[in-house]
Amino acid sequence: MESSPPASQQRRRLLLAGALAGIGGSAAHAATVNLPMINGQRNLLAFPEKRPLIVLTSRPPQLETPFEIFNDGLITPNDAFFVRYHNAGLPTSIDADKHVIRIGGNACGKPFELTLAALRNDYKPVELVAVNQCSGNGRGLFAPRVQGGQLANGAMGNARWVGVPLKDVLARAELKNTARQVTFDGLDEAIRGGGDFVKALEVGHAMDGEVMIAYQMNGADIPFLNGYPVKLIVPGYYGTYWVKHLSQIEVIDREFDGFWMKPAYRIPDNDCACIEPGTAPAATRPIGRFNVRSFITSLADGAQVRAGAPLAVRGIAFDGGQGIREVAYSTDGGQSWREATLGADLGRYSFREFTFGFVPDKGDHDLQVRAWNRSGQSQARTATWNPSGYMRNVVESVKVRAV
Repeated sequence: MESSPPASQQRRRLLLAGALAGIGGSAAHAATVNLPMINGQRNLLAFPEKRPLIVLTSRPPQLETPFEIFNDGLITPNDAFFVRYHNAGLPTSIDADKHVIRIGGNACGKPFELTLAALRNDYKPVELVAVNQCSGNGRGLFAPRVQGGQLANGAMGNARWVGVPLKDVLARAELKNTARQVTFDGLDEAIRGGGDFVKALEVGHAMDGEVMIAYQMNGADIPFLNGYPVKLIVPGYYGTYWVKHLSQIEVIDREFDGFWMKPAYRIPDNDCACIEPGTAPAATRPIGRFNVRSFITSLADGAQVRAGAPLAVRGIAFDGGQGIREVAYSTDGGQSWREATLGADLGRYSFREFTFGFVPDKGDHDLQVRAWNRSGQSQARTATWNPSGYMRNVVESVKVRAV
């Protein structure tokens, strides 16, 4: 586990107002990328602490990781990690020395304030490798098209998080027997619409020992746009629960019904979280754990390869916490399948590498991969649909031409 940086490195005041104001003006001179969807041309821009990323919106920042980065290793670099805000009211400065998390609520027996120094020094740290993935990762690939941010598959990333189990912090709060849910709020504020971004977990989930208040990401301070100085980590669950700039925790005796839990971020309440296009779900539930996903990362769709030469193919797979058991691959569009070789296991919440090789004959090849987790869950062969464009997990196809 990485040791904490010295106190002089823990103090940082990051001013974003001027930096973000200049982003829009530079867009006209930005490099561009074409994503595989209608109106898929995007700018690539470097925001504070970030290399050039794919820009969906700049206010609030919605930045997608260029997909080729996922072939560089299982851990996504901090400066390449995707960014998703709902509200444009970002804090313009954060002084870590003065930042506090206020813990209270009507089912909290002992309210208190927690400083970053106390979080680092008074609790035993833990480390966890876990994927953070936006609920709408892949939304731009849905057919028929759905409303919302038109993302390709780069709204995800895998990092090594260091922090304190939430249960250890809540133990000091002496939860009452009436405690039902725990809510989480950060420093970002609503400018218009939707309201303050507050999320909730069942109290049993919050106390499971895996939900974490993190203060370190890949051995460094968490980047501002990913939640500096402290971020809620909810392993295996979609990024909507990973509250940035965490500043308030409340233990409550009821089900929280704020906008970002109801009506937002809900899925059809059935096994596939899907409905037929043009219909409405009979009932909905809050989005929860990831489903199973796998991607080829070493080849882009439409790539040209050498006929008759051995081709090594690499990719990643992950799920909501069962862990990846197997990945199969096909080089003929799904007509036949073979088992890929799994790489290092960094933990059940992490990306899992897989590799396979084949010698392509001259012509076109449709490469597909399909993963199974330890519970036997897998990816659909045909894409399912829901009106919010959440939880895409279809078997992906990468077509290459051997010449």
